[in-house]
Amino acid sequence: MKTLADHEIDIVTEDLEFPEGPICQSDGSILVVEIKGQTLTSVHPDGTRQVVAHLGGGPNGAAMGPDGACYVCNNGGANWTIRNGRPAAIGIAGDYAGGLIQRVDLNTGEVRTLYDRVGDRRLRGPNDLVFDANGGFYFTDMGKVHDRSIDRGSVYYAKADGSMIKEVVFPISMPNGAGLSPDGGTLYVSETETARLWSWKIVALGVLAYGAQHSPSHGGQLVYNEPGYSRFDSLAVEADGNICVATLEIGAVTVVSPEGQLIEQLKIPGDTHLTNLCFGGPELRSAFVTLSYAGKLVKVPWARPGLALNFN
Repeated sequence: MKTLADHEIDIVTEDLEFPEGPICQSDGSILVVEIKGQTLTSVHPDGTRQVVAHLGGGPNGAAMGPDGACYVCNNGGANWTIRNGRPAAIGIAGDYAGGLIQRVDLNTGEVRTLYDRVGDRRLRGPNDLVFDANGGFYFTDMGKVHDRSIDRGSVYYAKADGSMIKEVVFPISMPNGAGLSPDGGTLYVSETETARLWSWKIVALGVLAYGAQHSPSHGGQLVYNEPGYSRFDSLAVEADGNICVATLEIGAVTVVSPEGQLIEQLKIPGDTHLTNLCFGGPELRSAFVTLSYAGKLVKVPWARPGLALNFN
């Protein structure tokens, strides 16, 4: 594992309330959600911040849509405590009513609930999303952890205009990050507690191919399983197709090839909870990483160019 030196880490801003879901903008600013703060926040290049919208609940992941709006996975909220001087989520918020997919108009700050259910079934804990080239998006729903039980997770496909949502993967254990291969033909999903990375071939819009014999019940193909104790959070994809997974407990980004080969692990000192990353800067050769326990957004050099996202 390679550890970055202090001089390689540029602190863009700090004192965020559990940041996640970074999105690079064309003007050099970075959008992040603040899960504990319940906001969508714009971080300017000089480190100053502006709240774009108050979202309530627990905004968890975000992506730009085909209409120029920002789409947010909201997990419905949690209770919070302080551990070792840092905020940590414990249990479900007292006012929890279910999860949401929200649309935020970046010009006005207007927030609209796009989806809160599939048929009669409420969303539980939407976590992360990725748009395909046609303007639809896949998103993960981790479910919810109760005192003595756990709601099983799902992956959904939905349209940005609010006209269609359907479940495409079930059951899956606490799915977190979601990403697409450079050709748009493969969906990647990371599982938090198992530290597994799965893939599915996409055969039509929102239609996944079931895996080969002996695949698990959700039909995915295992790409990689991190050894030892760690947990996977959200992910980003490089231009060459490698998958970069924010890895909790060890405070690193785990880079894996589509064939399942470990390319490298890059440790960023200062936090065990690296939760997400996005690529920006010239040739997309910088990674902007959320250090959620520490409340920081940092910029680090990246060895390979990142993948340009649809509509971003």
